[in-house]
Amino acid sequence: MRIGTIELPIGAGLAPMAGVSDAAMRMLCHEQGAAWSVSEMLSAKGWIYSQGKNINALQLLERLPNDGIVGLQLFGREPDMVARAVQSLEPRKFDYIDLNFGCPAPKITGNGEGSAMMREPKLLEKVVAAAVGSTKLPVTAKFRAGWDGSHINAVEIAQRCEYAGASAITVHPRTRDQQYSGYADWRIIQDVKRSVSIPVIGNGDIRNGVDAVRMIDETGCDGVMVGRGAMGNPWIFAEIRAAMLGKAYQSPDILARKKMLIKHIELETRLHGPKQGLLEMRKHIAWYVVGLPGASKFRERINRTNSLEAVYESIEAFFQ
Repeated sequence: MRIGTIELPIGAGLAPMAGVSDAAMRMLCHEQGAAWSVSEMLSAKGWIYSQGKNINALQLLERLPNDGIVGLQLFGREPDMVARAVQSLEPRKFDYIDLNFGCPAPKITGNGEGSAMMREPKLLEKVVAAAVGSTKLPVTAKFRAGWDGSHINAVEIAQRCEYAGASAITVHPRTRDQQYSGYADWRIIQDVKRSVSIPVIGNGDIRNGVDAVRMIDETGCDGVMVGRGAMGNPWIFAEIRAAMLGKAYQSPDILARKKMLIKHIELETRLHGPKQGLLEMRKHIAWYVVGLPGASKFRERINRTNSLEAVYESIEAFFQ
């Protein structure tokens, strides 16, 4: 599959997830076979108004060596503001720009951004066109099935994105009202794929290699993207790649899980410092131990711990 001029390797992409898909997460997933990844979303308006000096925004723009193909995700509703942000951020060395029209969070949709943009298809098209016209990088868009069950307009949005010059689109076939509950309706991905000629990436309810191959078979989509399935499980990308190639896959053993967890902590604390890095890691630590005996008490202990040394001691004790 290609995104503009970018040839993607075989495998799945890591979806953009606020508070999750930072530089450390992206690098670990790339090492496990993620074909590409997308950053946490950045406000176009916020970036312009802060004149590039906002610390939180700068952290979102962090990249690590050998982290593969990475798209930078932006959200915004003003075409000129999005264009200015894209121009300003182009030198940051991301491989492409991804526009977010899918975030369901009230603080985003309350400003008419994220998935709320699907209620304004003409404006959404103008935003895509403004981004495309302001950069030499490929521009993609990610959106949902629609605002709610009575307004399923993913096909129209896809066609408008294509007309505006998007190089590819990603579809999460849940409505904004669904948030992340219920089931993703993969038939919507199939409908979108049949309606456009640019690459279509499917996203939603991919938990293993079988799911990824089945989504491609059932919808005809060109690629797949994994979100929550990668939380605490960067190995899912190795599993998906093996499934796509028809090869056997061996799940990580308990020692591999422990090593990956420790490596993740080291990367996070290197990026954000010991205190902030530990805060960022608490949710990741909980995901890494899901399903293991004693995980609940272990998570409680980690959440009460403010010392990095004590966290390592707890990890040693737990995995023994």
